[in-house]
Amino acid sequence: MNKNTKPLQKELRTNLQALKKALPAEDVLTYDFQTADDVDCALIYADGIVNKELLGTLVARPLSALSLRDYKDEQAKATAVETTARFPELKRKETLQDAVKEILDGNTLLLVDGIAVGFILGAKLLPNRAVIEPPTDVTVKGPREGFIEDVKTNMALVRKRLKTPDLRFEMHSVGKRSNTAVAICYLDGTANEQALQEVRSRIAQIDVDIVPDSSYVAALIAPRPRSIFRCIGTTEKPDAFTAKIAEGRVGILVDGSPIALTAPYVLTEDFQSSEDYYISPFLATTFRALRLISLLVAILLPAFYVSVQIFKMQLVPLGLMLTIASSVQELPLSPSLEMFVVLFLLETLKEASIRMPKYVGMSLSVVGALVLGETAVNAGFLSTPAIIIVAFSGICMYTVPNFVETGSLLRWLFLIVSGCFGPFGIILLLAFVLTYLLTSDCFDTPLLAPFSPLSTRDLRDSVVKYGMSSLTKRPRIFQSKNKTRLRVTANKGTDND
Repeated sequence: MNKNTKPLQKELRTNLQALKKALPAEDVLTYDFQTADDVDCALIYADGIVNKELLGTLVARPLSALSLRDYKDEQAKATAVETTARFPELKRKETLQDAVKEILDGNTLLLVDGIAVGFILGAKLLPNRAVIEPPTDVTVKGPREGFIEDVKTNMALVRKRLKTPDLRFEMHSVGKRSNTAVAICYLDGTANEQALQEVRSRIAQIDVDIVPDSSYVAALIAPRPRSIFRCIGTTEKPDAFTAKIAEGRVGILVDGSPIALTAPYVLTEDFQSSEDYYISPFLATTFRALRLISLLVAILLPAFYVSVQIFKMQLVPLGLMLTIASSVQELPLSPSLEMFVVLFLLETLKEASIRMPKYVGMSLSVVGALVLGETAVNAGFLSTPAIIIVAFSGICMYTVPNFVETGSLLRWLFLIVSGCFGPFGIILLLAFVLTYLLTSDCFDTPLLAPFSPLSTRDLRDSVVKYGMSSLTKRPRIFQSKNKTRLRVTANKGTDND
């Protein structure tokens, strides 16, 4: 039996000694005071993460005027302490283990001599940044709020948008040492029950020391952890998160991370933006098609350029073929090696500019793009068409930010097969990737849904965006029990239509 699971004792000093052994850190402080009839009390908390002024005003000062000897039994004394404290968030804990966990979580423990129970006071004062627009999901129209690193604030942002008693939050503690709070969020009666049960089961099975970010949870609960395609949706915007919850999905909020997770995930949501729902359907459809085409260009254009040079120059018009031939005739590198070098430079500059200090990174980007590229062309080391193609490919890739990592890897793979097998290799790898996507799923939802299996109703909000009046039903692919989300008239449709 773990020594921390033993119950708290009536003697205050015994409890303080046990807590000191369990929490020897110097930032765990104890504030001793007495009631009006000299009964010893103590507040135990972690310094820097509690509101000391609130503890003094609502706890220490009222209890200092209380006379506990007027109460005969222990239960009456405990009730008197709870009534006198006048604290909005107060609960009882009876074991040493629970008390230690609450203190480390930022709460305060109140112990009173003669009462074999600890009073947990929710006086957290954790350092948090303000709710601002997320830097990775900027929109021109629509809400500007973004999640922050505090799970309670994120839950409040969700509750602010879903004012319904059907909204549920299930709290879990993940990480043997970090005890990170993880909240499963869903709409009761709407969520996909099978996905909900699987998310619960996978989170309960997580056995890791610390969980500093939601990416840890996403990696540990993913049905296909070794896949190059992600299996869990992510977002930093509360409006997008609540919209996905309302479709029947399950959301996951992790304390310490501004990235919220959603499941099931489908590939088409990477080509969608929250701004698509605040503009006309025609513009939304145009932008989604543009993102899809741009991603295909980003992945396939370098490979196509290499295969054309090596295997099939007839695939390009004669004028363009002559221009390319005149640019590469003096180069010392083969087309494949040249493209590898330019792509390597692009990825290196990208990684360096992201991780270097802000102003140094901006200067480095200018130097790398202009000075280094121009010098390489003038020296005859690289060709102008190769630099233009790689630069255009990199720009196109960032039209779909959530697909950048996967897209970059696919671009390298297509470049390799194009240099080895030419256009036939590109087509063969395309068929392999498509076959893999057709057989992949996320929490029993196919990644290529609603195209495979085909759901004509769900196509209205895939690459093509219909008007809101046409989206009367929730997506069939998420298997929501509540099918109706929009009633055209007051007398038509039921909740479980």
